[in-house]
Amino acid sequence: MLYYLNSKLIIKIMQIVPFDKRDGLIWINGLYVKWKDANIHVLNHGLHYGSCVFEGIRIYNGKVFKLKEHIDRLYKSANILDLSIPYSNKKILDKTIEITRKQKISNGYIRPVVWRGSEMMAISAKKASTNVAIAAWSWPSYFSPDRLLKGIKLTLSEWVRPSPKSAPTDSKAAGLYMICSLSKHKAESKGFDDALMLDYRGFVAEATGANIFFVKNGKLYTPLADCFLNGITRQTVIEIAKRNKIKVFEKHLKPDFISNCDEVFLTGTAVEITPVNKIDSINFKVGRITKLLMEQFSKFVNI
Repeated sequence: MLYYLNSKLIIKIMQIVPFDKRDGLIWINGLYVKWKDANIHVLNHGLHYGSCVFEGIRIYNGKVFKLKEHIDRLYKSANILDLSIPYSNKKILDKTIEITRKQKISNGYIRPVVWRGSEMMAISAKKASTNVAIAAWSWPSYFSPDRLLKGIKLTLSEWVRPSPKSAPTDSKAAGLYMICSLSKHKAESKGFDDALMLDYRGFVAEATGANIFFVKNGKLYTPLADCFLNGITRQTVIEIAKRNKIKVFEKHLKPDFISNCDEVFLTGTAVEITPVNKIDSINFKVGRITKLLMEQFSKFVNI
């Protein structure tokens, strides 16, 4: 069973304790500093120009999930943004595990982040330092099992995922999430839980922070990840599905494909596997395959 809290309680806790007011330690540029003292200057290149990449990693029962894959992707993202991480891959792996132990976290979330520093404030800032921090905190699943099985509601976003020629779409770059926040805020203001984004060609892409899957006639379909991240949870779910003899198709999907589907769910580090019961006016059931994959994923992460 995955560790969880009621979603309203999560929101209440986050409102009571802002992220800059919490206790504990954060590893930053080779040192452990008190959580409240982990600050950077406001004239920071990452803040002003988006030269920042990060990862989101889950901890299940004290074990970091897919750690190597996440740290490898962190280095790939940094390389794409011309950021040279001043520590070895092994060092970041070790410190990621170490911070979870120092924070005494058995079920939670880890956020490694890399950004360009404050030495230069201009478009070109190659001589600015590359900084690294790793934070970790207790964070349960979004919803209880009962709430999960009811599913969430999505609405189509007016923003689209950009072309790889317009943005570094193969990196987990902070700037790529700007339109995700705008899309999710708009969706929430309309009474939905999240937004579904198309890509620049009009194909179905993903939700604001999660990949999407569709079930049709017992087969699994997911958009081809050629202009958005091929999520690590996405890859895991595909592996689980294939082991369970479920056919998986990764392909370009037009929006009109959605109305013919039986089940829909999201995947991601934060949402894990979250069923979708509605996309705008189209309703879906939380069906057999979604439930099977949720059960198998829960077993997989708790091995």
